[in-house]
Amino acid sequence: MSRQSRKLNILLVEDNPGDILLAREALMDDAQVNPLYVAGNGEEAEAFLRRQQAFASAPRPDLILLDLNLPRKSGLELLAEIKGDPELRAIPTVVLTVSSSREDVERAYFHHANCFVTKPVKLAEFLELIRSLKSFWFEIATLPAS
Repeated sequence: MSRQSRKLNILLVEDNPGDILLAREALMDDAQVNPLYVAGNGEEAEAFLRRQQAFASAPRPDLILLDLNLPRKSGLELLAEIKGDPELRAIPTVVLTVSSSREDVERAYFHHANCFVTKPVKLAEFLELIRSLKSFWFEIATLPAS
């Protein structure tokens, strides 16, 4: 197992306040608290990733959790931009969405998503999913240096 020795930055691109709250809760319930940054729409996430406007001093995320159904710029549009940019493409990007449609899965992987996960409806399952993602990406997988 590869253990990360530094705090890792997570960018959650999500417009649902309830899911943001639950993700924050699931990620903050252990001794290693990794910073969670939230972008409420695709344009805001793009500004964060490119360190523009209010995000000029934003850290580079080590992991992006990306909803597909976003206002202003869809998750798929943002994913295509991330994976098409040589400076951003190495950031692991997990599509985390309510959709389970085969078309959304295919399009996400076409745009080089690192993983596609359908959000469970039950609270306990959602919390466990977030903890599992954190465990895999921060304890098992070896991430590129930021």
